[in-house]
Amino acid sequence: MLDPAATLRQRHRTIMETTAHAAETGGVFASFTNTLVPMLETAVNTTNGVLWGYLLIYLLIGAGLFFTVRLRFVQFTSFRDQLRLTVASRETDGAGISPFQALSVSLASRIGTGNLAGVAVAISLGGPGAIFWMWIVALVGMATSFSESTLAQLYKTRGPGGTYRGGPAFYIARGLNMRWLGIIFSIFLIYAFGLVVNAVQSNSIAQAMNEAFEIPKTATGLVIAAATGMVIFGGIRSITRVAELLVPLMAGAYMLVALYILATNFTEIPSVLAQIIRGAFGLEEAAGGAAGGMTAALLNGVKRGLFSNEAGMGSAPNIAAAATPVPNHPASQGFVQAFGVFIDTILVCTATAVMIIVSGAHKMVDAEGNALEGIAMTQQAAAAFLGPFGTYFIAIAVLLFAFTTIIACYGYAESGMAFLNQAEKKQLTLLRVGVMLFVFWGAGQSVAVVFNAADMAIGIMALFNLVALALLSPVVARVARDYQTQRKAGKTPNFSISDHAKIARGVDAEIWK
Repeated sequence: MLDPAATLRQRHRTIMETTAHAAETGGVFASFTNTLVPMLETAVNTTNGVLWGYLLIYLLIGAGLFFTVRLRFVQFTSFRDQLRLTVASRETDGAGISPFQALSVSLASRIGTGNLAGVAVAISLGGPGAIFWMWIVALVGMATSFSESTLAQLYKTRGPGGTYRGGPAFYIARGLNMRWLGIIFSIFLIYAFGLVVNAVQSNSIAQAMNEAFEIPKTATGLVIAAATGMVIFGGIRSITRVAELLVPLMAGAYMLVALYILATNFTEIPSVLAQIIRGAFGLEEAAGGAAGGMTAALLNGVKRGLFSNEAGMGSAPNIAAAATPVPNHPASQGFVQAFGVFIDTILVCTATAVMIIVSGAHKMVDAEGNALEGIAMTQQAAAAFLGPFGTYFIAIAVLLFAFTTIIACYGYAESGMAFLNQAEKKQLTLLRVGVMLFVFWGAGQSVAVVFNAADMAIGIMALFNLVALALLSPVVARVARDYQTQRKAGKTPNFSISDHAKIARGVDAEIWK
C-alpha cells in the first residue's frame, strides 16, 4: 500500500520543482501558488506528523495487544483454523464472493510496493533488526485484523443487486448508531484508496518499467489505466476473479525466488537470523548510516510493518464483508483475514528481507557513494543472485504487486460508495473514470500535497476505525467465543443472531437468521 517514508524525498523534490515553475510563470497565479501550496503542505505534514509520528503507532500496537489478550491469543490458538479455512474456502452464493476471493483482494491491497521498497526502507533506517519488530507487529496485528473483519461480516447488509456490502463505515453506523461518522469515513476511503493511492501505485510501476526497460512513463500510464478500466468496469466480481488469479501467482513466484536464495545460501541463514535478533535489541550496529540501535530498529520496524499489513486501518474489512463465510459464521472470515496479515509480513516481507540481508545490499552504495535505499536496494539484492534478470524480475514484481493493489483499492472505494447510497451505474461510472484518470496522471508526475493528504486521510480512517473497534470489542469477544465454543463441542460453527439478543441491534436478521 501507500508508503510515505519510501517516497518522501521524491515528493519534496516534486513540490519544490512545481512551486519554482509557478514562480517563473509570474502573475497572480504564481503568487497564489507560492502562498497556498506551502501553507497546505505545512498543515498536512503537521497533521501527518502527529498522526503517524505519535498517535497511530501507539494506538495500532495497543489495539493489537488489547485484542490479543481480550480474545485469549486467538491468532495463535486458532492458527490451524486460519490455515484450514483459507485453503478450503472456495464456496460462495449469489450474494457474495468466496472467502478465498476476499482474501485474494485483501492481499492484493496489502502486498504492494511496501513489501519491496518498504522493507528496504526499514532496513536502511533501522538495520536488519527492524525486521524482528515487523514480525511482532504482524503477530499482534492478526488479532486486530480478526476483529475488524469479524465485525464487517456481522454488520454487513445487501447492497445494489443484492450483493453483500460492509466495512468500518457500516459497523460504525449500525453497531454504534453513528451514521454521520460512517459518512466521513466513507468520503476519506473513496478519496484515499479510490484515487490517490492508485496514483502512487501507477507512479511506482512507471518508474520501475522506465528503469528496467526504458519504457516512457506516459506509455506505461496509458496501458495501466486501460488495464485498470477493463477490470474495474466489471465490478467487484471481476476484481475478485483477477485477484484470485494474480495474487497467488505473484506471491508464489516471489516466494519461490526467496526459497531458491535460501536453498543456495543455506549456510548464511543462522547469520541472517543472528543479525536480525541482535539488531532488534541494539546489540549490532546497523549498516547504511542507520543509527539509534534498538530505538531505530523498533520505530522503523513498527512503522513499515503497520503500513504493510494494514491491520486496524479499516481497508481489508471492506472486502471481507463481501464474502459468503464458510462456515456460516462471522468469525470464519475474521480467521481468513488474520491469516492474510501472516502471509503479507511473515512470508512476503521476510522473503524481501532475506534477499537484502544475504546479498549484503543494505551495506552497498551507488555510483555516487550514497547508501542504497528503497526499491534500488531490493533490485540490487535480486541482481546479486539472479544477475541482470534480478532487476527485471523486481520490475515485473512491482508491476503485478502495484496493479493488483490498484484494483483492490478501487474495490474498497466501491464499498464507500455503497454506504453513501451512490452505487448506481452512473455514479460508479464516474468513480471508475476518475480512477483511470488518476492512474494515468500518477504515472507521469506527483504532487506532494496530494499524496501527503492521502496519508492524512488514511490516518484519520485508521483513527476512526480503532475507536470503533475499541467500543465494539465486547461484540467481537462474544462472536469469537461463540465460534470457539461450537468448535470445541465438535460442531460446525453456525451463527444465528436470534441466539444473541444483546448484540442484535444493527445486525441484519435476514442475513444472520
